[in-house]
Amino acid sequence: MPQPVQYRGMALIVPDNDSEWKEFYAHARAHRLVVRKCKACGLMRYPPTHACPWCMDLGWTWQEVSGRGTIYSYEIVAHAIQPGFKEMTPYAVVLVELDEQRGQPTPDEALRVIANLVKVDFTAESEADVAIGKRVRVVFQDLADHMALPQFTLTEEPAAGRVWRLPE
Repeated sequence: MPQPVQYRGMALIVPDNDSEWKEFYAHARAHRLVVRKCKACGLMRYPPTHACPWCMDLGWTWQEVSGRGTIYSYEIVAHAIQPGFKEMTPYAVVLVELDEQRGQPTPDEALRVIANLVKVDFTAESEADVAIGKRVRVVFQDLADHMALPQFTLTEEPAAGRVWRLPE
C-alpha cells in the first residue's frame, strides 16, 4: 500500500498499480513537466493515458515539455469544498495551453493542462491578475520524495494577443 502524501490536509494516494500517474509525479518531483507522446502519430496528450485519443495506438513515450504557455481559460474558486483550500480563496484554477503542439491535431485543439495559478511561494495569485491570454510557466510544489504538483505562475512575457478577463 502506498504511503499517503499530505497536501492541504488531504491525503493524496497514487496506487502502486497506477503507473501512469506514479511516473508523472516522479518526473514532476524532478521538476520536469512530461506528457505522453504517441509513437504512431507523434501527438502529445495530457492527462497521461495508455491509448492515443486521436489514433488509438498504444505505443507512447514520455516527452518533456517547456512548461510555458498561455491561460486558455480559468475559473475563480470562491467557496472551497475541501477545508484545506479555504485559506486560499478566492483562487484561480487555470487551463493552460502549452506552447508545444498549438493548433494540433485541429485548429481548435492543443496540448492543455489544468492546475492552480499561484505565486512563486505557492500562495494564490491575486484574482485581479488572472486573465485569458496571460503568459505562465510551470512551478513545482514538492510534497514528498516521490511527488510534486505542477502548478503555474504568471510571467512577465507579453501576451501574444488580446488579454481578456471576466467582467467584475
